[in-house]
Formats: sequence, structure tokens, C-alpha cells
Amino acid sequence: MNVLITGAGGGLGTAVAKSFLDTGATVIGVEREWHAAPAFHAVSADLTTSDGCEKMVAESLKHGPIDALIHTVGGFGGGAPVSETTDQSWDSMLNLNLRVAFLTLRAVLKPMTAAKRGRIVAIGSRAAVDPIPNFSAYSVSKAALVALIKNVAAETKDLGITANAVLPSTIDTPANRKAMPKADFSKWVTPESIANLLLFLASEKSGDVSGAVIPIYGRA
Repeated sequence: MNVLITGAGGGLGTAVAKSFLDTGATVIGVEREWHAAPAFHAVSADLTTSDGCEKMVAESLKHGPIDALIHTVGGFGGGAPVSETTDQSWDSMLNLNLRVAFLTLRAVLKPMTAAKRGRIVAIGSRAAVDPIPNFSAYSVSKAALVALIKNVAAETKDLGITANAVLPSTIDTPANRKAMPKADFSKWVTPESIANLLLFLASEKSGDVSGAVIPIYGRA
């Protein structure tokens, strides 16, 4: 299996990449470098542009068909009510969490449609369905990502392609622990738990699951 993982070097992406590598999959990771395994192939690409996403897909296809895309790239920001949200904050969240996903999915769907097979999973957020006060841009961008995934699922239901969204609550990563040192980390969802779910959704066994929006909240 060839798996394309965006954000492969992030707090979640690293665990996801390792889990797929442990199954024997070939991982093409959009990340500058990786030191874990020879089956990891790093691709450096600017996913905020159409050309960057097309380059990512072209580099990935050198290793064979793209069997699955795991899209983990995203950003978190805000901290003000809607009435005080700046244009910059709004645009930043929509670009990172929606536009990048759109450009990535559009590029990957071309070879998947030609092959009539593929698995797409995007990492959303609990905020998509349970908005966080004072983080409207983030919540809206993640809700829009869910809508995008559902549209892809509807358009590809007869093409052997599935598209699903996974909605974690707070993920137990070093960055989140540093940002919230007084939180109860034991209630957060672990990257490994998310990775296990992604392994299933990327597998052939998940062919009947598409357009799903799957919560994974830990004990939060």
C-alpha cells in the first residue's frame, strides 16, 4: 500500500506515519525530512498553491499509485469573539484548514479517479460540530472541511473511492501539553488511537464507509 500523508512531521502526523510504516506500507510524507525508515519518502511541497499540490502528487506517483491520502495539515488560531475577529485571523484559518485541503484533495482525486480506487481521510476537529466560543474562524473552517469531504464522498461513490473525516478533541501532543500545562492529559485522545482508526479507514475493509464524520474524543 502506498499512503500519502500531509503534515507527516507534526505531532499527529508522526504517529500516523509510524503506524502505517509498521504495517509495511510505503509512506510518502509531505515533510522536509524523516529518519525512521527506508520506506518513508519525504516530499517538500507548498500545499497552499495549486502548483505545490500538483508537484506533491507527481512526486508521490513515482512510487506507484496513491492508495490512500491522510490529510493531517491544519492550524489553530483565534481567541476573540466574532465581533472582534480580524480579517487576518479569519483568512488564515480558512486558508490552512479549508483551502489547503481543497487543493490537496483536488490534486489527489485526479489519479484516484483514473484508477477507480482510493481512500481519503481528513483530520477535522470536534469544533466542526461543537463550536468553541471565541474561535469562530477555526470552528467554521473545520465545519467547511466536513462539508468538502461529504461532497467528495457523494461525487465518488461509484468510483471505488471513499472519503471520510475524523474529528478529534484535544490531541495529546507535546505542543498541546506545552500550551496547556495544567490540563488533565489523561482525558485527551492519543495520536496512536487516531492512527489506529486511520489504518482501518485507509484499508480495503473500509469500502462501505464513505461520507462518515467520525468523532474520537478520548474522555474529554
